Parts: sequence; C-alpha cells; structure tokens
Amino acid sequence: MIPKLKPRQHTPIPMASRKKPSQEDIDLFRRSVGATRPLGNDKTTRFQKRPSPRPRVRPDFEDAPAEPGFSDGFDVGNVAAGETLFFARPGVQQRQLQRLRRGQLSIGAELDMHGMTTATARNAISHFITRCRDRHIRCIRIIHGKGYGSKGDAPILKNRLNSWLRQHHDVLAFSSTPDRDGGTGAVYVLLRSR
Repeated sequence: MIPKLKPRQHTPIPMASRKKPSQEDIDLFRRSVGATRPLGNDKTTRFQKRPSPRPRVRPDFEDAPAEPGFSDGFDVGNVAAGETLFFARPGVQQRQLQRLRRGQLSIGAELDMHGMTTATARNAISHFITRCRDRHIRCIRIIHGKGYGSKGDAPILKNRLNSWLRQHHDVLAFSSTPDRDGGTGAVYVLLRSR
C-alpha cells in the first residue's frame, strides 16, 4: 500500500534563509514534470538596443549613369527658398502623412546634394532611391539646400527635386522637414514597400 502524501502548507521563506530542496522534493518535482531533455545551451539572447533614427547608408552615386525616367520638362511650378514642399499619392493614409511631416518616422538613409550639379543630382537621386528600396528602407531624408547660393536666388535643386520625386514610381509622398532636420532645405521621402 502506497502511503498518501499530505499536502504541504506553503509558507513564504525569506530568500536569505532558504535551504536546498530535499531529495523528496526533487523526486516529486521530476515525477510531476515528466520526461525532459536538456537544452543545447544555457545562453540567453541579449537585449538589443533599438537602432538610432540616424541614417546608416550614405552611398556615393556620382559616377553611376543616370536611369531614364526623370524629365526636366515635367513642370510643377517653381517654389521659393522658404516654401514648404509636400506631395502625396492617392491612397496614402493620413496618419502616415502626419507622421512623415512631423518627422516621426525612422530615417533609414540620407543623401546630401549640397554642391551637386543638376546632372549629378539626377543620377544620385535615381540610384539612391533604387538602393534604398532594394534594402527595404521606407523613409529617407534628402538634403537639397535652400538655394541661397544659386543664381537669381531661385533654388534650382529644390525645384528639380520637387519635379523628379513626383515622377518616381517608388515615391509615395514627400514633405519638407521640421526645422530640427533642415527645415525647407531638406525633405522626408516615404518610399513604396516591396
């Protein structure tokens, strides 16, 4: 006849005074858990810090040939140095556009066009967007400058960029950045996901 075990009354024991479990407790635990197998290792995965919103990719596209598709004849009107740029394709969610305009989306890459000629800038933007899309980067920042050094005080690169981004099929929306990220001298661009 097997003796019945009386249930133990559990009283909390302070951590400092806890003793090793008895052999009876160990056997009881092993019977209640059942068959087990040992783990391959006892290492845990470490907590990984969230990546910074700063860009990781700063590619150089100046030597690459231009991809066809950007037309300088696509006129959307000229904007002044201090004017804000904004464009969105139909179907982009309003909440996503608000987050883009406020700079609340994580920036995956950045392109600085200061000092570039129009031809170099066209190549750089085309290849930059293609590489970012291939790397599954959704939000990028393009710094075009305000054009104060341009002839006639018209921001040439800013106006061209406004036209080129509207023509690129992978661009869903773009907006001038808040002052902390360049103001009207830079744009956030939301790219289509693959």
